[in-house]
Amino acid sequence: MSEQFVLTLSCPDRRGIVAAVAGFLSEALCNIIDSAQFGNAETQRFFMRVSFADEAARGLTGLRRAFAGVAARFGMEWGIHDCAAKLPLLIMASRAGHCLNDLLFRVSIGALPVTVVAIVSNHQDMAGLAATHGVPFHHVPVGPGNKPEAEARLRAIHQDSGAAGIVLARYMQVLSGEFCAAMPGRIINIHHSFLPSFKGARPYHQAHARGVKLIGATAHYVTTDLDEGPIIEQEVARVDHGMSADTLAALGRDLETLVLARAVKWHAENRVLMDGSKTVVFR
Repeated sequence: MSEQFVLTLSCPDRRGIVAAVAGFLSEALCNIIDSAQFGNAETQRFFMRVSFADEAARGLTGLRRAFAGVAARFGMEWGIHDCAAKLPLLIMASRAGHCLNDLLFRVSIGALPVTVVAIVSNHQDMAGLAATHGVPFHHVPVGPGNKPEAEARLRAIHQDSGAAGIVLARYMQVLSGEFCAAMPGRIINIHHSFLPSFKGARPYHQAHARGVKLIGATAHYVTTDLDEGPIIEQEVARVDHGMSADTLAALGRDLETLVLARAVKWHAENRVLMDGSKTVVFR
């Protein structure tokens, strides 16, 4: 069977982009499997994702080299990705293990096209879970007096692991602005969707005390602005006065695992393109 690849691109919107891409693939003896595009009328920017089969067996390097001319002509930000390659990720978690456990399970059954190369935590609680899945576990304590040292160790672990990105699976420490700025679009975070209404500890209990009728979860890319990065995915659920704070928290955990798994999957499948402070997601 022919190898399959994904081409993603964004560029200033103008006539002829789709025709140029389709023409290139046809001339390169590639067969288009799926194609999606979006033109943002507000920013005048065009986005496209095309999956295709390489029937001429040019390979990844050959395709990238051949497409460079088309990309330069339209001023594209682009990439061609091998569909068979699994994205290596480092996952960080604290004491709540629901998101980490869900991601590891999905990876184990082949539901996520990623490889978890390391798990980092500021507590020891997740060491057993990591061992069960055969993933290297690194305990990196974080306190008021050692944050620079802890982050330096995180950088070293990330580099040594070969991870292409980081997933914050309920990691309850703030990464420095310098660290976040060095990895734009490569760190994914999950949190409840109460922000900024209910910050800090026990947000579901705060929400219960206020009698909320709707709860949710948000997955987004991490930027130097805390919890303000481009949103990848969100989900909500209705709640009512008959539900306890613990019931809200349990429902919130379910939403968080679902939303984070979707975000990681779409990111790994190169379905998420950056559009300034927003994202374009070709689901």
